[in-house]
Amino acid sequence: MSTPSSDSPKGFIAFVERVGRRIPDPVILFIWFLVGTLLLTALIGGLTFETYGAGGDPVRHEIRNMLSSEHVVWLFDNALLANWLGFGGGVLGVILIVMLGVGVAENSGLFAAILKKVSRGIPVRWLPLLLVFLGIMSSIATDAGYLILIPLAGLLYAGIGKNPLIGMAAAFAGVSAGFSANLIPATPIDVIIGVNAQVFAEAQGIPFVNAAGEALTPATMHYYFIFVSTFVLAAVGAWVTLKFVGPRLEQKEYSVPEELKISDFDVTDAEQKGLRWAGIALVLSLLAVWGLAVGPLAPYENEAGAEVTPFLNNIILLITFVFTAIGVAFGVASGKFRSMLDVVKAMVKQMDTMGYILVLTFFCYNFLGVLSYSGLGAYITFLGANLLTGMGLQSFPVLLLIGFVFVTALINLFVGGLTSKWMLLGPIFIPMLYMVNPAMTPDLVAAAFRVADSATNIITPMMSYAGIILAFMRKYNKDLSFGEMIAMMLPYSLAFMGVWILLLVGFFTLGIPLGF
Repeated sequence: MSTPSSDSPKGFIAFVERVGRRIPDPVILFIWFLVGTLLLTALIGGLTFETYGAGGDPVRHEIRNMLSSEHVVWLFDNALLANWLGFGGGVLGVILIVMLGVGVAENSGLFAAILKKVSRGIPVRWLPLLLVFLGIMSSIATDAGYLILIPLAGLLYAGIGKNPLIGMAAAFAGVSAGFSANLIPATPIDVIIGVNAQVFAEAQGIPFVNAAGEALTPATMHYYFIFVSTFVLAAVGAWVTLKFVGPRLEQKEYSVPEELKISDFDVTDAEQKGLRWAGIALVLSLLAVWGLAVGPLAPYENEAGAEVTPFLNNIILLITFVFTAIGVAFGVASGKFRSMLDVVKAMVKQMDTMGYILVLTFFCYNFLGVLSYSGLGAYITFLGANLLTGMGLQSFPVLLLIGFVFVTALINLFVGGLTSKWMLLGPIFIPMLYMVNPAMTPDLVAAAFRVADSATNIITPMMSYAGIILAFMRKYNKDLSFGEMIAMMLPYSLAFMGVWILLLVGFFTLGIPLGF
């Protein structure tokens, strides 16, 4: 066994833990923000200021006192429909429909079977690359990555006589630090980031276009960037494993519990059959999607001469259809689904995990609605833009971009949850950075946020799966402390952050579109 160490980390790690544990749950934060916004507008209501609209013309704003009678009525009239269920054109509904399809595929056992199938029989030298890559790809179904791939990675390394923590660290880096990258377009995270970015931009009069002035599609506005990022991060993660993490952990002692059996993660005959039928369903569903894309959902010009793209506008429903089709095929063929009721239960089970999202979005979207309606959001953007302009940063867009990445990365150490942080930072920084320098388009700012949020997930105790991963690792080293786990993952975090920033800056400076 490795040398026993205290479970109470010291120094910087202890500081991060102490500060992070004092920060309330995001729901409570948004309740405080909502109350604070109401009180602040009562104090500064009537204040006027000017900003520039999308066309460059000055726009006069006035802070509304939200505690006056007419605006209290507005609060109650809009709390349920306009400010929550209808916020941003129905953002909440888009998020929920995506999770229905993912829920069928995940709860059928499809994702777990794919991970097990692909991971077996790979040469040792390719395992780090494969594990990081699979970890990145598993972000389409977070639980499968954290709860299946990481334990499997430990067993794979144990089976070849190496320290299981090497494989677990590589998988953890891919699952969590590479969370925002993927080869699949319009994943749930793409939808959450993209759709809300559009809301944040349009609410402040910021054009939702890329650097070339082309309209953005929220769910795919980062696809080229995350596609390339998947391969780059997989290579970086493998390099870190082979050059730093692996050699260090090979010097450590470990033990494999007797109750663990490598065969526990073999693909069963039922799963093999399910995968075959899922493959057939994938081909058929993609053919159906193609038929819709060139048929009823083909692009056309409306009466005003503008191009309408029904296929891209409905890509969320189409991807949900594909996930549902392959999930049902796998579940039926493997014996997991024996009736339509089982499919319904899979959807319901996934919705059970969305309860917190419903509570969070109620207070968050109402806060954002008040922030926009009161004029306070525009005022914060006005102040921030003036501050950054006064510092002369408008002439250095790359420095603006890198600075935003580092600020977000620092916040991520203390506040968990990508959605809640994006709801907090997006409405401020998307309009603010654009006003400082129009090169800071909504898609670029959102991409910078994704880089920062993902890269530091593996070194913060605030990440929701941190304790679970530590428990998995302690099966092989019962004295492993939380601080030691963070120290193990720090090389991945630094490497991912540095390379990812360079990649994003490269896209920006070379004028390569981030997506379509």
